[in-house]
Amino acid sequence: MLNPKTLSNGLPYHLISVPGAESATAMVLFRIGSRHEHDAVWGGSHFIEHLMFKGTEKHPTTLDISKKLDRHGAQYNAFTGKEYTGYYVKIAGDQIGMAVDLLHDMLFFSTFDEEEMEREKKVIVEEIKMYAENPIMHIGDLLEQAMYKGSRLGLDIAGTAKSVLEMNRDDVLAYRDAYYGADNMTVVLVGAIPDHADALLESTFGTVQKAKNPTLAELHQMSAESIRLERDYKDIEQVQLGIGFPALSHMSEDDPTQRLLGIILGGTMSSRLFTEIRERRGLCYSIRAGSDSYTDSGMMKIRAGLDAARLEEALAAIHAEVQKIVEEGVSDEELEAAKDHVAGDMKLTYEDTSARAHDDAEDQLNYGYVRTTDELISEYKAVSKEDIARVAKIIFRSGQVVYAVIGPYATDEDFLKLLP
Repeated sequence: MLNPKTLSNGLPYHLISVPGAESATAMVLFRIGSRHEHDAVWGGSHFIEHLMFKGTEKHPTTLDISKKLDRHGAQYNAFTGKEYTGYYVKIAGDQIGMAVDLLHDMLFFSTFDEEEMEREKKVIVEEIKMYAENPIMHIGDLLEQAMYKGSRLGLDIAGTAKSVLEMNRDDVLAYRDAYYGADNMTVVLVGAIPDHADALLESTFGTVQKAKNPTLAELHQMSAESIRLERDYKDIEQVQLGIGFPALSHMSEDDPTQRLLGIILGGTMSSRLFTEIRERRGLCYSIRAGSDSYTDSGMMKIRAGLDAARLEEALAAIHAEVQKIVEEGVSDEELEAAKDHVAGDMKLTYEDTSARAHDDAEDQLNYGYVRTTDELISEYKAVSKEDIARVAKIIFRSGQVVYAVIGPYATDEDFLKLLP
């Protein structure tokens, strides 16, 4: 367990050196996402993320910011989720000071020019269209709408074209100020860390004020007494299908168990669903399963691209595999293979300083400390077959299921009549 250091304003941060690394990643993560929004700023978290790259007093334009980073071959981006917004720069270790200074300037001194905001709204509207018109991308949004109906967790992160175009500058700035502050964020540096890193962070992020009024999002209570369906009609031959089961939050002590369950069910090319649905039956090209969790809820989801003419057969086969895990559990070999997969994947992933910085920043905001790789692997190694069986019975409860489908189904009944 790695406890954070603290800047003079109370902001927690981590410096994680990686022996032999020549790059470093600076990651800044805020506890703010689309579930924290109100109607006047639906899509505002994502909009703010875009605007942070549009210019500051020191760096007046997007080009000024990008040229400074591009000159050193940096990789930089930002992301918005339903609970977090993050910004990062991965760069040669000897340039991390410049990257930290630039991130601080962008995040707390962006000008939010009104003309620039109006232009960027149009960019975001095109981004919304891109996701909505791509079935492989859009099916995930529909599945979350079905699972979290009635909660802001079920709304699209980017908002709608209407909500984005109607946002005004005062509401956006008020929303930003409510959450962008030292008490609602963390900074993590991973890789080639310079000796003066503490002083560097103190002189930049140590000057950040507290957020004005961060509020907790509403808790989500999932109760699927009957089947829920979100449907998007498209006259296409390959159906995009999503199946969701209410699962556990990532704060649950059983989170490692549910993640291993997802791997065994459909997380790899040797998993049960891939083997049965694709390899043995030839019903699809792609099928995956896994858990996706928030601080208070979660979903075990199955996604597949399937031949519309054989969807009924595929649905029956998928549900049969789910039921088989509930009734028969998993084998010693399957469980050990899943554990080895997690350990190997984690070691490969964490060779990338930006991936490590992202997960460490989430750990800090979630738990107040960072788990080491060995500690994470140990959590998975401790899971037993009995744990898998117990959690499978919790997640795959009778009647607790939602569906999302994109395909040639003009009415809900056209799809629902295919269910086993």
